[in-house]
Amino acid sequence: MPIIYAAQHAYSGDKTLSMLREEWGVEAADAPGPEVDPGYLQFERITPGNVMAPDHQRRLKDVRGEEKPTGTGRPREQFHDRRGISSRIVFDDEFGDLKSGIEVHDSALELGADVPEALQQTHAGSNGSSGVTLEAASASFIRAVFGALYLYSGAPSMQSFHHAHILSRHLPLHKLFYFRDPTKDLKRLCDRYEFESPVARLISETGRKTKTPVYVVGVYSGKNKLGEDAGSSLNEGRVRAAVQALKSWYLYSPPADQIYLPSKQSQLAKEGKRWKPQMIDAGEIVT
Repeated sequence: MPIIYAAQHAYSGDKTLSMLREEWGVEAADAPGPEVDPGYLQFERITPGNVMAPDHQRRLKDVRGEEKPTGTGRPREQFHDRRGISSRIVFDDEFGDLKSGIEVHDSALELGADVPEALQQTHAGSNGSSGVTLEAASASFIRAVFGALYLYSGAPSMQSFHHAHILSRHLPLHKLFYFRDPTKDLKRLCDRYEFESPVARLISETGRKTKTPVYVVGVYSGKNKLGEDAGSSLNEGRVRAAVQALKSWYLYSPPADQIYLPSKQSQLAKEGKRWKPQMIDAGEIVT
């Protein structure tokens, strides 16, 4: 999941969308103010951290850390419990970050729903505008453009526009992986799917008695080779081969003709095909 969160940030996170706004040539303008010309992004900026706090004794950046996020939608948010991967999947947003300012409808408050006190203070009509950063405003603007394109031009136009500006960027996912103990992780992976225990075997070598030996090691499960890599020692080659085996498993992609995206469901229905969900891994290896 951390790899998925990192990939989502890289493709459609606030920093990426802010760079996209610069590429489009959209400049920023402060608000409130007179009506701006087309091509300017007008928004109210967040209060700088070097301004004086209301007590006129400290600067705002020195007291802002005391504020705790509220309106996150998490249970027991007033206790600030530890955030694990499972809770981030269930309670946080699509990037695994804390939500903020979740609005509770007035009807829910009138019905006496079980709403935490922090959320009751964030119901519609009680929030005041405190400004946003240029990065957040840029990301909101880009998402609004995609939403408007979907609303007025339809899904096919929005999908082609999204592919041209977002999915066309290359992200080397294999560089995001980090395994603390790859040989142990690979063994647990094989045990989970009832494969034979992985065994490292020397495939070839050169320069054993020189200063720069090279050993090519493969990791096998029975007769199936899971991964192969080279190292300057037998142990290094074994570890590198285990890493390659894990990356081959987690970065597996089915053939293009077997991939059915939910966004293409209407097109598949016209062709008489049914959408088939893709295989999802059972989860991370817990060590």
